[in-house]
Amino acid sequence: MTASFDPLAQRYPSQRFPIYARGGMVNAPSPQAAAAGLEALRQGGNAMDAAVATAAALTVTEPTANGIGSDAFALIWSEKDQKLYGLNSSGPAPMLASIERIKADGRDVNGKMPVHGWTPVTVSGAPKAWAEINGRFGRLSLAQDLAPAVRYAREGYPCSPNLALMWQRGYNRYKKLLNGPEFDTWYKTFVPEGRPYEAGDMIRLPDHAATLEAIGATNADAFYKGDIARKIDEESRKYGGYLRYEDLAAYEAKWVEPLRVNYRGYQVCEIPPNGQGIVALMALNILNNFTFTEKDSAETAHRQLEAIKIAFADAFHYVTDPAKMAIDYQTLLSPAYGAQRAQEIGARAQVYSHAIPPKSGTVYMCCADGEGNMVSYIQSNYMGFGSGIVVDGTGIALQNRGSDFSLNPEDANCLEPGKRTYHTIIPGFLLRGDGKPVGPFGVMGGYMQPQGHLQVVMNYVDFHMDPQQALDAPRWQWMRDGRVTVETRFNPHLAEALQRLGHDVSVDLSTPSFGRGQMIVRLDNGVLVGGTESRTDSNIACY
Repeated sequence: MTASFDPLAQRYPSQRFPIYARGGMVNAPSPQAAAAGLEALRQGGNAMDAAVATAAALTVTEPTANGIGSDAFALIWSEKDQKLYGLNSSGPAPMLASIERIKADGRDVNGKMPVHGWTPVTVSGAPKAWAEINGRFGRLSLAQDLAPAVRYAREGYPCSPNLALMWQRGYNRYKKLLNGPEFDTWYKTFVPEGRPYEAGDMIRLPDHAATLEAIGATNADAFYKGDIARKIDEESRKYGGYLRYEDLAAYEAKWVEPLRVNYRGYQVCEIPPNGQGIVALMALNILNNFTFTEKDSAETAHRQLEAIKIAFADAFHYVTDPAKMAIDYQTLLSPAYGAQRAQEIGARAQVYSHAIPPKSGTVYMCCADGEGNMVSYIQSNYMGFGSGIVVDGTGIALQNRGSDFSLNPEDANCLEPGKRTYHTIIPGFLLRGDGKPVGPFGVMGGYMQPQGHLQVVMNYVDFHMDPQQALDAPRWQWMRDGRVTVETRFNPHLAEALQRLGHDVSVDLSTPSFGRGQMIVRLDNGVLVGGTESRTDSNIACY
């Protein structure tokens, strides 16, 4: 029976309270994915197993935002080691991809990288991330961690309201832009009946299930060195892509030391470049030079906006593959540089360019177990379904992360063979000043992510909100120059005050534009307090 109601028509404001648990908690943008993580915990796995199970399930239950062809990043707190680990599982450009070749092949679009097709496809890092996390920390096999995802893909799951909305938007966009035989498999996979799925429809992805089984059985080797890798190579050659078997076979994820900034008695932690987590840290480093007592004040929002604009100006100029950066990215986080940039913030909105520091400087989920282990994890196909390429017979939707490369050789983030591009997806983690864990947090959504991180951290630290309130609070988003958008729930008097300070403020009716986040805080007695995004179909599974 077709539903007689509109599943997205929320007539009355709802109220969410944080969830409390002790045995374990999984926060994810899909209830099925959260249940997959909880299943791993119930089977004797730890938070790391739960993270892998949830991440794999999200490729099935939210293919509008991520897939097996995604990149991934993670921040992992090991209670045994009393240490926070960082994992960068973003893939590089193919070795055949260069500025000269793309221009010679006529693949550029008005001098820029194309957004769809095989050209912006980079090596996929997500399957390697699952294998790395499982191999280093997990208690279950990778096949066990991926089993719920395989089941969802093969047996099916019902489409949720927000997923249907994103599916419709993706279909509308691709229908206008994607023409040609290389895109046929995308249509066959994701709109098999010639229309996008609607809320309540059952979704089945059998090819996806078989690929996940192969990844689980081989600790991801099938994807990088086996039949799947050869199939990707074959399709890339067929349609003029640059990705080859050798690119996949050579790929390794990188364990990295997390970046951190001290902010009012807390250590805010992010993955270092090529990720844009440094944007949130630079902005907080600037805001350390001010005192905030009231959240809903024009002065608070103005300073937040100016700090994020300064941080983006520096990031867009400097951040790329760390092996190719012109400066040591640590200098961008020095207290002296934060103070220098803070002095530039005046009483009115400005447009900023980068500065030279003194010489001395998206799907998101999180989970925790009853032992103290916690994981902050994010993976993405970048723009919705990604490149529009689905490898025939595999269900693998490939990301279009390479579209962020510049084709200007003078730019820091210019395309080079084997180079990793500036990356938008970022997991976050809070530690106390003494290094003890507080918990994971994150907000997905392109360039909204560091802006969401800043707002959530300040809501928790400066304004003493619980995790659910910290996520639910109305958000702003800086777009470019002086343009700022705010949610419909944003205080209209505050928006008018920002307008008087020179910000070009408008209301954005699209709730997902402001990110979708999760957060877990671990109390001293081991109790877990979780918040989950009210802007989408997010869910917490716990016991």
